[in-house]
Amino acid sequence: MILPEPERGSVILIVDDSVASIEILSALLKDLGDIIVATNGADAVRLAEEHQPDLILLDQEMPGMDGYETCRALKANDETRHCAIIFVTAHTGQDMEVGAFAAGAVDFITKPFNAPVVIARVNTHLALKRKTDALQQLADRDGLTGVYNRRYLDSLLTTEIRRHHRQGQSLGFAMVDIDFFKAYNDGYGHLAGDDCLRNFAQCLTGMLRRPGELVARYGGEEFAIIVPNLDVDRAEGFSNWLCQGIRDLALPHAFSNIQNYLTASVGLAVGVPPQGMSVREVTLVADAALYQAKRNGRNTSVVSNFNL
Repeated sequence: MILPEPERGSVILIVDDSVASIEILSALLKDLGDIIVATNGADAVRLAEEHQPDLILLDQEMPGMDGYETCRALKANDETRHCAIIFVTAHTGQDMEVGAFAAGAVDFITKPFNAPVVIARVNTHLALKRKTDALQQLADRDGLTGVYNRRYLDSLLTTEIRRHHRQGQSLGFAMVDIDFFKAYNDGYGHLAGDDCLRNFAQCLTGMLRRPGELVARYGGEEFAIIVPNLDVDRAEGFSNWLCQGIRDLALPHAFSNIQNYLTASVGLAVGVPPQGMSVREVTLVADAALYQAKRNGRNTSVVSNFNL
C-alpha cells in the first residue's frame, strides 16, 4: 500500500536530553512539519498537552523520567494518548523492542542516526496518523448533520473540564434546543425536519469564532456547544447571541406557538470547573438552565454558573 505524503502543518515533538541529537533530528525533519523540542520527560508531557503533536520522537535514556516512564505518562493522559510515539535509542535487541512497544510506542529508530531511515520512518508514521485521524473524524460525526456526535462530545468535554480546572480558566457549555421542533416535523414532514436540523447545525457551526469551540448534536433536536475560556461576564452576551443567530436564519415555522420563524432556547453553564467535576454534572447545570429558558417562554437564554 502506498501511503500519501503528509501535508505540512504536522507537529513533531523531539524529546532528548542531548542537544546534539535534537539539532540533528530537527535538521532532518524540518521539511516534514513544525518542530518543538523538550529535554526531559516532564516538559515533554507539558508540551504534548499544549501542542497536541502528531508524532513524538522520544529518547529512551534520560535523567529523571526516562523514555519508558514518559511514554506511559503520555499514553495514560487523555489529552496526549492519541500521539504516535517513536522511541530513539542507542540500544538494539528484543528486550528493548518489546519494552518500547509495551510502553505504547509505534516504532523505534537507533543512534547513530541513519538519515534516510529516520526520514522514511517519520514520514510513514505521519502519513498513518493522518489516515487514522481521517477515519476517526468520520466515526466522530453525526451522520445527518455532519457536526460532532454525542460520544465525541463527552470525550472532549471530559478533557476540557480537566484542562480548565488545571489552568483555573472558565469553561462554557451550552445546550441549544429548537423550539417546537416536533410541531415543525409533524407539520412540514420528516424530510423537511431533517433539512431543518442540517440548517440549524450549519448555523451554529458558522457562529463559532475561536479555536476550540465545537458544536455537537446531543440528541434529537438538541445540540451542545463547548466554549473554551468563556469569561463569566461574557456568558450572557454569548448565549443571547446564539438565540439571535437562530432568529437571523429566518427559517419559516408556521407551526410554532411563539413566532412564525424558527427559534431556539439556550441553557449555558459557565465557570471554572472544580476538582473532580464530571461531564454529567456540567450537563445537568446546562440542562437545568435550558429548562428554565423554556419555562421563561422559549426563544431566550438562561446562564447558570456551576461554581455557585
